[in-house]
Amino acid sequence: MITRARGETLRKKRPHLKGLLVAFMLGSSLLSAQTLGTKDVSVTTVQGESWLKHLHRSFNDSSMGKTWDLGPPPPMPGEESPRWQLELSPGYAAQPVVLHGSDLYRLNCQGCHGVTGSGAPPEINSVINPVRATSVAIILERTKKTGQEMSRAGAAELAKQAKVLILQRFHKGGEAMPAFPQLNELEIRSIVAYLEQLSEVPGAEGNRVAVKESPTRVGEQLVKSTCHICHSAAGPNPDPQQLYDGAIPPLSALTTRTSLPEFVRKVTIGAPIVMGAAPLSYRDSYTGRMPVFHYLSQDDAADAYLYLTLYPPHE
Repeated sequence: MITRARGETLRKKRPHLKGLLVAFMLGSSLLSAQTLGTKDVSVTTVQGESWLKHLHRSFNDSSMGKTWDLGPPPPMPGEESPRWQLELSPGYAAQPVVLHGSDLYRLNCQGCHGVTGSGAPPEINSVINPVRATSVAIILERTKKTGQEMSRAGAAELAKQAKVLILQRFHKGGEAMPAFPQLNELEIRSIVAYLEQLSEVPGAEGNRVAVKESPTRVGEQLVKSTCHICHSAAGPNPDPQQLYDGAIPPLSALTTRTSLPEFVRKVTIGAPIVMGAAPLSYRDSYTGRMPVFHYLSQDDAADAYLYLTLYPPHE
């Protein structure tokens, strides 16, 4: 089976799929995913309330899951919407992908901690200093600058303790950070290796851990680690007035509210949605509160849609 890579190659142009060809290929991809048995045995459904609901926080009062980009505004009356083209990799729904720590970070962590890992203090802590605390070289450098004496063995013990705390965050979460039971040990090791590069830990550049994932596994991570922050797994499908009042559609409704192309567009560049009660005005055609995730590829978003289709969410 062909394995495709993500990461730097994500920015390359994909072949254009148009008109009936789009419908045919997307339908064939979903059908082949089911008939070829690509329901990954390690993948499970997303369930339960959103993380924000768990914390009793509203979307407007939190920085979690936000990119601070709501996408393009709706077109003025008489204007056409900006042209957009769905460009998916051929056979995206059936081919495994090779991911590295940077890919796993954007699927699982970037929605809250940002591209630099700095987070949004005081609600979301930076990952940089905790990761730098796992480096013996950095600990020795810091103690030297402050005039303190520390042996290498002492620094190694402190670094070991700091690494245990990092791993505990993945397995048990923190005061306001969810745990990541959906990640296996290899995936966690790959993310930690990337965090060391992001934090400029000496010698980290050569430590890259590759992981082969199925498309549904990619979708599972994106949905559980990013989408589930704001969207509960199941619940009532809100109408335009409820959206205007602050309701967030459940994950179980997303594949019925939107087609695959609409979903991919909404996630990656944004799209206007109708909010408010009739009679609607121009202002009621609003881009919505949902952040736009420009750092996700169309394939990433399509994998999330595939996952939600093959593994319907439930309470």
